[in-house]
Amino acid sequence: MSRPSIAEVSALIADLAAHRQNRTSGEFAALMARKAELLERIATHTPDDAEAAEVARLARERADSLKSAD
Repeated sequence: MSRPSIAEVSALIADLAAHRQNRTSGEFAALMARKAELLERIATHTPDDAEAAEVARLARERADSLKSAD
């Protein structure tokens, strides 16, 4: 799993901000999946950070629940 780049984090933040303007549910699920994947990659690269792992786990749960709601 590759280390996330600042550009990837910036792109996700920009897309989340744009989503707030449009509010489309299908896009939201995809954004939450991207967010979870990014947080999982961050947690992988900071193995001693229990909080990062927990945040990634919660983000994945949320993304998966949105996927199953579709």
